[in-house]
Amino acid sequence: MTAASAAVVCLGAALVACGGGAGGGGYTAVGGVPRQTVAAGKPTGSVRMVPLDGPGGGTAPAGTAGGAGERPAALPAPDATGTPTGTAGRPGPHGGPGPSQSPGHAGPATAAPSATGRGTAAPSRPAPGPTPSRTASPAPADLTWGAAERADTDRRWCEKVTVPFHNAGGTPVRSGTVTFGTHIIGALGVDWATVESTAALPVPIGPGARTDHTWTVCVDAWRVPLGMHVETRDVSVRWK
Repeated sequence: MTAASAAVVCLGAALVACGGGAGGGGYTAVGGVPRQTVAAGKPTGSVRMVPLDGPGGGTAPAGTAGGAGERPAALPAPDATGTPTGTAGRPGPHGGPGPSQSPGHAGPATAAPSATGRGTAAPSRPAPGPTPSRTASPAPADLTWGAAERADTDRRWCEKVTVPFHNAGGTPVRSGTVTFGTHIIGALGVDWATVESTAALPVPIGPGARTDHTWTVCVDAWRVPLGMHVETRDVSVRWK
């Protein structure tokens, strides 16, 4: 160090000593210092804020559920209906995460609303048409007959008998017999005896047909003496 430098140092020390001695409020003039503008600094890393008092009166550790320095979990972006598309579940009953739901199982399926506001019902099947019935077989023959109409002949032991027939069935009458019951009547109207005789039925008699037939019914001549006559009152039919 040179002598000039030593003198400057000593002079500075003396001035400092003088300024801080008497009043205690003096300042040392060190010359004009140009004013510098300092820009406010921004943090370059993550900021961590620690509260002074935790929920229990103490200081909460950083990174716990009550700490302010904990970063909130990123929320999933909602879809077109407003429902988050992520898999994060709701909080469980003990503060833990709830069960996650996949997008394909968000809940029970509901029917899509129609123009009237109601769900669209599944189309019902058309009612089956009437089953064609089988061709019914024709009804069997049903033959009926009426009361006999009698007429006298030139012989007292014979008379003409006409019987009407009606087939109400669906098939024709193909065979049968007619049985007559002829009564022998005395001169005083006494019914002495009844004689039966049989004749063939006039067949065929078609379905729905009406017909009549006349027979000459006779008994033995010796059964009808002079003054007596015959009356055919009974008619029965057997047919198939």
